[in-house]
Amino acid sequence: MDTKMNNIILVPTDFSEVCNNAMNQAVDAAKFLNYKIVLLHVIDKNTKSQLKKENEGSDSIDNKLSAIASEIIKSNNIEVDTLAKEGDIFTTISEVANDIGANLMYLGTHGKVGMQKLTGSFALKVVTSSPVPVVVVQKRPFREGYKKIVLPITSDAGPWEKTKWASFIAQNFKAEIHVYYLNLPEIKTSVDIITRHFDENNVVYKTVVAESSGFSKSVVDYATANVADMIMIMTNPDKSFTKFLLGSYDEEMIFNPSQIPVMCINPRKYNWEKIFKI
Repeated sequence: MDTKMNNIILVPTDFSEVCNNAMNQAVDAAKFLNYKIVLLHVIDKNTKSQLKKENEGSDSIDNKLSAIASEIIKSNNIEVDTLAKEGDIFTTISEVANDIGANLMYLGTHGKVGMQKLTGSFALKVVTSSPVPVVVVQKRPFREGYKKIVLPITSDAGPWEKTKWASFIAQNFKAEIHVYYLNLPEIKTSVDIITRHFDENNVVYKTVVAESSGFSKSVVDYATANVADMIMIMTNPDKSFTKFLLGSYDEEMIFNPSQIPVMCINPRKYNWEKIFKI
């Protein structure tokens, strides 16, 4: 599948604090990558209810987005577009990502605060329907890029997409990758493939054998102790390759108590050389 990418980071927002935090992190990433930001608000039933309470029209959403975009442009000197589109967050966000040719998405997730309640299973539905990697952001601010990235390896299945993205992020942010894996023969084979690719592309990395039990907790504990800026995981495709699944250990990492951003990668049939040029 040839997929056109336009060097765009998509940031869905409901104008809550955590979505603003996701936006700030996306802006920092855009400056490192020389990407454009697209701010998206999906006008769903929650938005309409809120507008009705405030006696406002849908043009107020456009005005909010434009004001935020103007401030970003003024403060950061990057390109920003805005889009308000009627629909449903579970389908419209992924449709927009595909339509605009986004490379990445930054998604703020929170409790029952904000217009659209992007929390728990709601956020996971957005993640698993996305055609591009999603960086899930909580309330804790992270600025100035990514210097340490934890790459958990849990199986020998399909490591290639995650390896490519890890290389891409590491090279652009000058980050160190910590390959964290279970000490099993089949997984060690995957680790050897991954690290060989890192060696060939001059990616700085270290390998760490995980504790034998409680893998997701040990990943988060390791990332926290080593002051990691990101954890990178990959979802599992179903047999039809039309949707993606997250295990309980993935969810524990995504909603980790240290609030470290987590990049979630859905495996896709991309021409990786065209996307990454590495």
